[in-house]
Amino acid sequence: MVDAAPDSAPRAGIGLRAPHLDEVAERAPSVGFLEIHAENYLADGPALRRVERLRAAHAMSVHGVGLSLGSADGIDAHHLDRVAALIAQLQPRFVSEHLAWSVVGGAYLNDLLPLPYTEESLAVVARNIDRVQTALKCPVMIENPSSYVAFAHTSMTEPAFLAALVARTGCRLLCDVNNIFVSASNVGFDPVAYLDALPAAAIGEIHLAGHARNDADGETILIDDHGSRVSDAVWSLYRHAIARFGARPTLVEWDTDVPALEVLLDEAARADREAAAMVGQAA
Repeated sequence: MVDAAPDSAPRAGIGLRAPHLDEVAERAPSVGFLEIHAENYLADGPALRRVERLRAAHAMSVHGVGLSLGSADGIDAHHLDRVAALIAQLQPRFVSEHLAWSVVGGAYLNDLLPLPYTEESLAVVARNIDRVQTALKCPVMIENPSSYVAFAHTSMTEPAFLAALVARTGCRLLCDVNNIFVSASNVGFDPVAYLDALPAAAIGEIHLAGHARNDADGETILIDDHGSRVSDAVWSLYRHAIARFGARPTLVEWDTDVPALEVLLDEAARADREAAAMVGQAA
């Protein structure tokens, strides 16, 4: 896993999506790392074999979207075994999952759903993280979610909840700056104060992405759709994150209306420039 406080800005990575598999293999672009979604590669097949070949030229990150760490039902043993086999096969540099739940009564829901931040939830999530880290034989980075509603019954802030998970389980954190910006706008909190409340030493990776704006009935909702370039406001928040945490491996996500590979590389190059400039100011 990444060092707690690297001395210089590491190169940004990109999400490796199916339309770009062949081009990335051909071009071997100069990026910090490639990220895949675990659930897309749990079965053996041509796509997994292509990803495996890419390991020779690129550091890899495996980002889970289906372990349902917030599920009171616990972790699906079969699903966890398949993810563990993928991690053992690819030996990625980074492994991460979401602070969310998506399974209930054995049914998988097509969404990453929020949970209240209470002592009861903390015990459930910590127990699930312990089980996952034991099975995967490595620390897992936990990603902060994007929020559209807030629970009335919650006893701690999201940064405090994440910090408590780090203390209880030894996990690390994946700081999704776009998610913080989206949640702050939708739920109503200060995104800079949120960043300042996170435990800096636990931040192992940062995510950047675009979001959509939905104006309806006189109300604006931001949607974390990963379908556009990173907004200027999110770049500004990213600069604060680097000032607060130091340089961290950063990933540019793009999952809907996936553009040409060159667009992703351009966004990653900007992340490199922004981080390097902040590191230079701190020197």
